[in-house]
Amino acid sequence: MDSLIFFLQSQGEAALKEVFAGQDYSDYLPLEITQSTQSEFGHYQCNSAMKLAKALKQNPRAIAEKLVEAWKEQAKENLEKIEVAGPGFINLTLSKAFLAKQLNSIRQDPRLGVAPVSQKKKVIVEFSSPNVAKELHVGHLRSTIIGESLARLLEFLGHDVLRLNHIGDWGTQFGMLITYLYEFEPKVLTDKKEASLSSLMQWYRESKKVFDADPEFKKRAQLCVVKLQRGDPDVLKAWKKICEISRLGFQEIYDYLDVSLKERGESFYNPMLPGVVEDFESKKLVTVSDGAKCVFLEGFKSQEDTDLPLILQKSDGGYNYSTTDLAALKQRTSEEKAERIIYVVDAGQQLHFQMAFSAARRVDYYDPGSVEVTHVPFGVVLGPDGKKFKTRSGQTEKLIDLLQEAVSRAEILLKERNPDLPEKEIEDLAHTLGVDAVKYADLSCHRVKDYVFSYDRMLKFEGNTAAYLLYSYVRIQGIKRKAGKDVDAILSTTPITLEEEAECQLGLKVLQFGEALEAMDRELLPNRLCDYLYDLAEKFHGFFRDCRVEGSPKESSRLALCELTARVMAKGLGILGLKTMSRM
Repeated sequence: MDSLIFFLQSQGEAALKEVFAGQDYSDYLPLEITQSTQSEFGHYQCNSAMKLAKALKQNPRAIAEKLVEAWKEQAKENLEKIEVAGPGFINLTLSKAFLAKQLNSIRQDPRLGVAPVSQKKKVIVEFSSPNVAKELHVGHLRSTIIGESLARLLEFLGHDVLRLNHIGDWGTQFGMLITYLYEFEPKVLTDKKEASLSSLMQWYRESKKVFDADPEFKKRAQLCVVKLQRGDPDVLKAWKKICEISRLGFQEIYDYLDVSLKERGESFYNPMLPGVVEDFESKKLVTVSDGAKCVFLEGFKSQEDTDLPLILQKSDGGYNYSTTDLAALKQRTSEEKAERIIYVVDAGQQLHFQMAFSAARRVDYYDPGSVEVTHVPFGVVLGPDGKKFKTRSGQTEKLIDLLQEAVSRAEILLKERNPDLPEKEIEDLAHTLGVDAVKYADLSCHRVKDYVFSYDRMLKFEGNTAAYLLYSYVRIQGIKRKAGKDVDAILSTTPITLEEEAECQLGLKVLQFGEALEAMDRELLPNRLCDYLYDLAEKFHGFFRDCRVEGSPKESSRLALCELTARVMAKGLGILGLKTMSRM
């Protein structure tokens, strides 16, 4: 099923062609049709008359009035009302019969009326990207869950998606850590002592202290880096051990969050780095500055108004992370054949990506006309004091601790509401509610803005929270249990009819699911889908208040509408990376 906006655009453009035949208005198509923000203005609004006035050289209200007259003829069975408002706005109200027909057309559709994309693309989404030997902290939360939700959306729309975890697994810090382990914790490297990511992080901190205080240790660490880069078997084995310990620690978080990723760290691109420098040198784009090989790009200036360099190779011969990102971009377009690449990385890296993308175009790593490369920035998570979220001791909050705390609080809440439920069921429900609450609190905020983390707010059963949406879904399951009917059979055999205004409002919102997904895809903003789901829940509660289901003459029709609502809600929550529950 095409979206309601597409349907209205098609009808409106047919009317436009009829009224203004022979005149050129192609630059103003498709017609600008948006959902009405207030129900008294109808379901949709067409705002194109003001823009068409320039092309047609007529008053916008006169254009709107002519368009409405022709549109009425086009849409006798579909529109209940169409009228001109203000200087030329056209308000459109769809008929109950048309809405019911559209709902009935998607009753058996597993995609709920959302057609897959007509042009499937190879899409790469890079997200999460922690550093080896360091635990995931609250700062990784946003990248991980935003990236996961975007990947799920693109997969649902029909694209071929590769989810990449660009971990920091290469560089000088490994010489420092490996040397420390050799000298202070050798049993870790011989598998005679178990090690966790937490202990690895502590050893990393200790190695940094020794590195800064002991010049001889520093020399040994630097020599270890050289050995690692040359592929020394013993050093390489130690490096792999560190990566494996880290990988297990990361996976614990990803399993907890139900996140799927393919690891492809910086080390993967390391052999490609000399070739990147050669590519820039062959186009005479490299300038040597203080011994470093740099690229100076037009339009990038420092605060002192000096040219900003993109460093490809440092004076000591080492490479920068800019070089790695350029190698990754080249590999993704030339070997992976990616047509769309999305980097979900914090807003602090915005300048870096602008420079890297600009440089990549200079050496033809990608053509913006055929490959879409996008940085998806996001703000930081704040504590109640408005500063970066930290523990009471001032340390960065570990992500696993934050998630477990949310689950613990959800368990207390659920025990208060359901004291008779078995312990195991409470635990399972608490995990779903706690993790969903953390994810939704983040995703429901505009991603480029900072937001204040609050367990109390995210676990509230009122307002735009996961708890409220899950409660709405659970309420539908309760209606179905109380009715005691085979709802799947009802949905497949009983047509939905709409009579009451609350039924129409809920049915319309169900049919706008695809429009919410289009908005999320277009803007890469998960909060667009969150806002839709919250509005859907609100419309359902209005329906539940005004329209009796069990035992009413319209029981089957209303059960079918409830089930369709629940399926859209579950699918939407699933795209966001949230799970549902049958009771709470």
